[in-house]
Amino acid sequence: MGTVGGGGKSGTVKQLNVGGKLFSLEASSLSLSLSLDSPSPTPTFVDRDPALLSAVLAAIRAPPSAAPAFPARVLLDEAHFYGLHSQLLTALSPPPLRGFSASLASTLSPASEPFPTALAPHHDGSLCLAHGAGQVTCYSPALDHLATFRTHLHRITSLRQLPPGLVLLGSAAAPGLHAYDFLEGRHVASVQWFDPTDTRVSKAKVIAIAARPPADAADTNSPILATFECPHRENCILAVDPETLKPTQEIGRQSGSAAKSSTPGRVVHLQALGLVFASFVSSGAFGYSGYMRLWDIRSGNVVWETSEPGGAGRSSRFGDPFADADVDVKQQAIYKVCSKSGDVAVADLRSLGNDPWVYMSSGPRGSGGGYGSVLHCHQSQVFVSRKDGLEVWSRLEEQLFNTGDLPEQSGTKERPKSAGIDERFYRSCYVDTEEDAKRGMIQMMAGGGDRLFVTREDMQGVEVWETSHLAGAVCL
Repeated sequence: MGTVGGGGKSGTVKQLNVGGKLFSLEASSLSLSLSLDSPSPTPTFVDRDPALLSAVLAAIRAPPSAAPAFPARVLLDEAHFYGLHSQLLTALSPPPLRGFSASLASTLSPASEPFPTALAPHHDGSLCLAHGAGQVTCYSPALDHLATFRTHLHRITSLRQLPPGLVLLGSAAAPGLHAYDFLEGRHVASVQWFDPTDTRVSKAKVIAIAARPPADAADTNSPILATFECPHRENCILAVDPETLKPTQEIGRQSGSAAKSSTPGRVVHLQALGLVFASFVSSGAFGYSGYMRLWDIRSGNVVWETSEPGGAGRSSRFGDPFADADVDVKQQAIYKVCSKSGDVAVADLRSLGNDPWVYMSSGPRGSGGGYGSVLHCHQSQVFVSRKDGLEVWSRLEEQLFNTGDLPEQSGTKERPKSAGIDERFYRSCYVDTEEDAKRGMIQMMAGGGDRLFVTREDMQGVEVWETSHLAGAVCL
């Protein structure tokens, strides 16, 4: 006889006869229809497969390293019927992501045209993947295949999930921001950027889409933010209502006639501060150049900007412009990786100035510089791809330490310039091994839930990096 608890206070035990096999479960953990069934001396009969319920209970009770006996999607559907969905999903989910102990857990590869063009992870650990000629494949929080469908676009270059059940996608080669129902593979709506006073503003393509806030954020109805670019290179950040999928506001309209007014390739909504972060970077024969800007979402005005090399708020490292940049929303900090030295720099959003950067050097494997590096902030960690591997930077909790007694980090080069940033509280290590790095340079990187999704140049599929349940275990 199989048994399982409800995870809370002990309650009434309910006996079920599932396909001729008896199970005992707490009534509080069962679905409403089963738990409210009238008391009876005989177990409630359920006409379902007992092997599936046994597998669900085994997955909930078994060690995390044990593989489920059935596909995760089948078990989650069965668990939903009995009201055990949340317990099973918790059991199947990886532990909190810690970069210093993460490892390659699996590789997701679509059945056809498996070369990724865009990634859209969600906060629950699920993933939508654009690949091949306009195809989208979606995976559940347990990384079980949900659906694959083909869109009207030839190549998708930007992708985001819009719960429940929608994906937003755009292409650098075709106009419009498009919403699809990923379970039905059905086109729902399209958003275009128009200006009745300027007929040139038309056929604008989408370059980037901002990530959506977590489900527990204070304002889940925050606007969708996407960067649009017209054929004559004029561009803006367009705010779109997530309910009606109608444009509501233009932010940061730029001519696009120079590098300092080019279309942002990354946009981040800082809800708590009422700001929008946008960055653009390009590389060529003379190295990297780009800018970062902060716009007030209410007024649409620029409140801070920097451009490298040279320009307003320029860095003290004139010959070492950034190769990529991102924002840690929780820490309220901007991170960048330098293109020549490969050093990582951080600036406090609460005390930005003319040169707010604090620079930190990499470890022994960080001698390859920052050319081609990708930087991504996830769960208060900064992941940086390099030619020789994947590095992670983490910030210690200052309040737990006495700053006067904390020794200097050997790789640190410069002292902090802004309040709230102390480079002595940052530590770095390499996530992968040298053998992992030989698979190729990282092309895209995105975090979702307790997972980090990685794609590499000329490699099929998506790597899934997780922290093992056995991480930190000591053999006795």
